[in-house]
Amino acid sequence: MSLSFKHLVASVTLFFALYLSGVQSAPAASSVDGLDHQARSILTRSGQGAPHFVVYADKWSGTAGPPPASELNGWNVFILSFLLLEGASDKAQEWTQLSDSQRSSIKAQYAAAGIKLMVSAFGSTDIPTTAGSDPVATANKMASWVKQYQLDGIDVDYEDFGAFEAGDGRAEQWLISFTQTLRSHLPSGQYIISHAPVAPWFAPGRWNGGGYRKVHNAVGGLIDWYNVQFYNQDDYSTCQSLIHQSGSNWPQTSVLQLVNSGIPANKVVLGKPANGADASNGYIPPSTLAGCVSQATSQGWNGGVMAWEFPEASSSWIHTVRGSTF
Repeated sequence: MSLSFKHLVASVTLFFALYLSGVQSAPAASSVDGLDHQARSILTRSGQGAPHFVVYADKWSGTAGPPPASELNGWNVFILSFLLLEGASDKAQEWTQLSDSQRSSIKAQYAAAGIKLMVSAFGSTDIPTTAGSDPVATANKMASWVKQYQLDGIDVDYEDFGAFEAGDGRAEQWLISFTQTLRSHLPSGQYIISHAPVAPWFAPGRWNGGGYRKVHNAVGGLIDWYNVQFYNQDDYSTCQSLIHQSGSNWPQTSVLQLVNSGIPANKVVLGKPANGADASNGYIPPSTLAGCVSQATSQGWNGGVMAWEFPEASSSWIHTVRGSTF
């Protein structure tokens, strides 16, 4: 059903007012009282401005589906993992097993708290390019799933290392086509699309297929932000290598080097494990990480922080990392 003219004007006016003012949370209830269901839906799913404080969840934490919003103070994005080629798994599957009323109630609580609820695709389980999955058909299916289960968007955690290292460009083109198709179904401003590349994939001159710089140059405008994995790469374990200058194995891939290379500062989200057990290397204690974050923000970076994973990546963890910086 189409909006009435009165509601359409109200929707557009409010949307641009929120956009220009940089609102990062869902509109206050009083802001949308005069709008119908479609207008409310558009506004409460509207894109999220930086900084992004993103936490993933894959393991069972005693609660089916996502935790209560009250347990996520300090975070503004919660990602259910994973949506696989064969279907929903783990936390994403738990979400499908809730009733419509349960999902609606959780979404309302999250919206009131200013928290976006998303799903992550693939992870380390799937190798979509190597497996021969069609990017367009896969994106069609996953976009439909996001809409069916009323989520705010999808995170592309593509970890097909074999395809990337082949250097023939198939991995990059797969990601480009996949992203273009996702965005055709999940309009910008209404749905979020993030990517979660490992930081080395941005290294210039290291990937014969062009690496993630090629992906960014082709479809970066369709991607809301990058949850960059600065761990499991034998680097990024100090503030120097994480923020200022990465090591010789993966040059030009620190936070500020990515920004200086042309990746927008508000799209580079600094990803870290919540504890040493959540990654093979790259862990930095939260109190130390807070100092790194402060150094980056002093240089104009404002992308935010991502953590793998809840519940170890708790409200206390993110408040420590944010410190007085955010």
